[in-house]
Amino acid sequence: MDQLALFFALLLAAVVMVPLGDKLNLPSPVLMTLFGGVLAVVPSIPNVSLPPEYILPLVLPPLIYAAAQRTSWRQFAANKRPIFLMAVALVFVTTAAVAAVANALVPGLGLAGAVALGALVAPPDPVAATAVAGNVGLPRRLVSALEGEGLFNDVTAITLYHVAIAAAVTGSFSLPVAAGELVLSGVVAVAVGLGLGWLANKLMSYLGDATLQTGLTLLVPFASYVLAEELMGSGVLGVLTTALYLASGHAVDADDVQGRLAGQTFWQIVDTLVTGIAFGLIGLELHTIFGTVQQEWRQLLPAAGAVVGVVVVLRLLWLLPTAWLAQRLHRRKDLDEDIPRNWRETVVVWWSGMRGVASVALALAVPLSLEPEAGGGAFPGREAIIFIAFAVVIVTLVFQGLTLPWLVNRLNVQADSAAEREVERQLAVRVAKAARKRLREIEEVEDLPEEVSEALARRVWDMGARISPDIVDDERRAAHRKRVDRLQKMRRLNGELLSAARHEVIAARGEAGVDPEVVDRVLHQLDVRSFRGV
Repeated sequence: MDQLALFFALLLAAVVMVPLGDKLNLPSPVLMTLFGGVLAVVPSIPNVSLPPEYILPLVLPPLIYAAAQRTSWRQFAANKRPIFLMAVALVFVTTAAVAAVANALVPGLGLAGAVALGALVAPPDPVAATAVAGNVGLPRRLVSALEGEGLFNDVTAITLYHVAIAAAVTGSFSLPVAAGELVLSGVVAVAVGLGLGWLANKLMSYLGDATLQTGLTLLVPFASYVLAEELMGSGVLGVLTTALYLASGHAVDADDVQGRLAGQTFWQIVDTLVTGIAFGLIGLELHTIFGTVQQEWRQLLPAAGAVVGVVVVLRLLWLLPTAWLAQRLHRRKDLDEDIPRNWRETVVVWWSGMRGVASVALALAVPLSLEPEAGGGAFPGREAIIFIAFAVVIVTLVFQGLTLPWLVNRLNVQADSAAEREVERQLAVRVAKAARKRLREIEEVEDLPEEVSEALARRVWDMGARISPDIVDDERRAAHRKRVDRLQKMRRLNGELLSAARHEVIAARGEAGVDPEVVDRVLHQLDVRSFRGV
């Protein structure tokens, strides 16, 4: 099997693992990692030859962009304190703790190499957290907390990693310079993200066509990442800023239904395929890791176990007091924050701290050698860094990922469906009021027949009742149910008619003298009518 065949095998597995994971009640990213690990031990499967410096630019932008579409500026602003505590403070604390342990247990690693190791294993993976925790029925606020942590912790960790690598390679380190680089990285990334977001929004208005707009959204995350990195900023924060700008209210055309549906479908496909490939690569790299450390892996096991223990235990020790403090502030000041509400939810958030793609890419990107001013020679402890990083990823991703559904069920942590229904009810009321207000405005300027006004008034109530039937009284709910049943019957029968028409048009495609392009144009018209249900 060559590299191209391996790539398509991962794509196929990424699609198959989604329904398989649903049937087995297991996260598909974990199954993809196991699948990649199985491929890694097959003799005929080649080693992955993708340069490690390309993994982050190729994988992270689309995944971060897709994840950011599910959140908003307001959500981040409301959760700034939890995000800071988990995505910034906890990353610093974990980096320091891991660096201390690794520096003491791994001979010849050096302080800079130990800090680099700590930085690359400190951040939980945003893709793993969202893909795994989001599929086990957690309350939406906990998933939002994990998304917020995961989307921002890479910014802190990658900056720390680059500072540590630079110190090791050049042999020099300055705390003020490092702090300045961290601040500059964030400022540049936000500026690039906002600028590209504004430009992309203008281009979408110019392009008009939904297909072209969707194609542009595929290019924007990569452009934001690369440009921010070139200007010494954080590529991850640049992509996140661009995605949040494009998802904000002033950058969204409410009437662009076709573009929105096409974009959502496209990014669901991209998210599934890229996530599958990313976690499949983690499993495939196991072959490379054991080839790198060769016979040294047995000596590295104690250090790897210690680092895994520090990463896992420290997260719990950090979450317990910070979650307790956040709960007290939440009760005292009535803050609107997505936080764990009790110790069971805190434990679930702790166990959801899985490491993934970013840790693997950063470990593999550790330089092979030092610069002459630092003495030259091989990078000290590079093999140990890679092995320990993969140990952390495999244990947290596979073991915690496989056991998270059991833990959620055991602790009886469930989605707050009542709160979600209340939000739906409130939105349904707003929908009905907005439509009714617009109907009154139309009636003031247009002379509508009485039967038309009555029909439109019924549709106003139907709009809200379809979202949340609780907003109407029993009599209107029964009338709405009858209209829905009648409409569903008409749609079913209409679908039968359109199906017969489509079969006839497709049959004509193979007849002599019939232009396939004309057939496709007619078929498109029938498909659009089927989609609209008319």
